[in-house]
Amino acid sequence: MSRTFIYARVSTADQTTNNQLREIESAGFAINERRVVAECISGSVAASERPQFAKLLDRLEPGDILVVTKLDRLGRNAMDVRSTIERLAADGIRVHCLALGGMDLTSAAGKMTMGVLIVMAEFERDLLIERTQSGLARARAEGKRMGRPPSLSKEYQAEIRQRLSAGESVSQLARDYQTTRQSIMRVREKADAP
Repeated sequence: MSRTFIYARVSTADQTTNNQLREIESAGFAINERRVVAECISGSVAASERPQFAKLLDRLEPGDILVVTKLDRLGRNAMDVRSTIERLAADGIRVHCLALGGMDLTSAAGKMTMGVLIVMAEFERDLLIERTQSGLARARAEGKRMGRPPSLSKEYQAEIRQRLSAGESVSQLARDYQTTRQSIMRVREKADAP
């Protein structure tokens, strides 16, 4: 007889898995608290490296069903999601994703859907990278300053350069200007640069 396990994941401690569990229950899956695995960890961490998911993998047996609300609960990286589902399928475990109509991702139709979703996710990621790079290049061409604003005003930087040339220590200047030693050293490096 197959058992149903639920994997619910959130990325930050201020989030809960309650909505995911409610959604799974509303879809008609019985929730047995002993078979619910909840985890608070970033989706960018590979599924196999997540402590609770690794324990879940040890508990699953052929014929079991793993239910997730969305594919991104398994991971944000399309290749990681794919390898996780392929590993589960190889072990005889079916994976149901509610966001895809409860489809079994290990079935033939599920594999096809996964293939299309992975290609689309990679395409979307590549477009995002291209748009970001294009926007950064345009901003640089327009002479816009990139990154955080300097922590020290131009006036403070001039004062610091004078005090450094007078022999004052980096540590003392950092205390006086309530900044880090690294910030003072950057001012010194800029002054030394040709």
